[in-house]
Amino acid sequence: MSESVRLSGGSERHRREALAEFLRTRRERLTPDDVGLPSGGRRRTPGLRREEVALLSNVGISRYTSLEQGRDAKPSEGVLEGIAGALRLSPEEEWHLFVLADRTPPPCIPPPVEAITPALRRMLDDLRTSPAYAISTRGDLAHWNAAAETVFGLSSGAPPHERNLLWYVFAAPLARERFASWEATAQSFLARFRADSARYPGDARFASLIEDLRRESQEFREWWSRYDVAGEADGRREIVHPDAGHIVLDHTTLSPPADPDLKVMVYTPASAADAARLAEALQEEREGAAAKTEKFEVRP
Repeated sequence: MSESVRLSGGSERHRREALAEFLRTRRERLTPDDVGLPSGGRRRTPGLRREEVALLSNVGISRYTSLEQGRDAKPSEGVLEGIAGALRLSPEEEWHLFVLADRTPPPCIPPPVEAITPALRRMLDDLRTSPAYAISTRGDLAHWNAAAETVFGLSSGAPPHERNLLWYVFAAPLARERFASWEATAQSFLARFRADSARYPGDARFASLIEDLRRESQEFREWWSRYDVAGEADGRREIVHPDAGHIVLDHTTLSPPADPDLKVMVYTPASAADAARLAEALQEEREGAAAKTEKFEVRP
């Protein structure tokens, strides 16, 4: 991000208090042995002392104390990096520290799409009447269920990004046929991708996808320059299915606690009539698959 990250909602005082509480709890979970310091005898309070954290992070004791007491609202990135190292913060905790301090978090690498767990894969497959898929922050499709294939035709993606949702939306002709309001849909996907991509400045995988999309799609080139940004939000999509006609689907986004960079999109029919049309589309797909199997079945 080119500017500092802003917490959604809450006052400046609440942000400082949250930062102070986070620092205190991270400090109290460590022991001198954890960071290579002598214990110094019996301690009245758990964890490291403030002066020890200040020493390890190369930050003045008064500066660190003001942060932990909620009085310093804008520490520099260098101060935060020193504190993160001193407190042995994980990458996720360091990200959280920077956000609480209203500073640009350090770049981090999104997990590979193979990070989807077997349990999550089974859950998606078990949603037989709800189109669903899991995507990485970059928009790479980790997995999608049979209902999503029936409704969206996600396997129709073409190289070089055949498993990327944004590439499917802008580069696959089928996407323009399936989304009743393709322009609005494509713009909403793009705005969310823009917000996600800002978290990984300089990441070559994002850069290559963006460059390929700029070459492939005139709309992408035009809309990318607008710099529209949006977060995840529940919404509605209208699908035009070749067999079942118009199907209105409500969608929601879920984030697995073990992998917050992986997003799960689940679509459900907006009405009983839409549920009936979706069921018709799924039935047509099953009958078509059964017919193909019977055609090519080797009989004695």
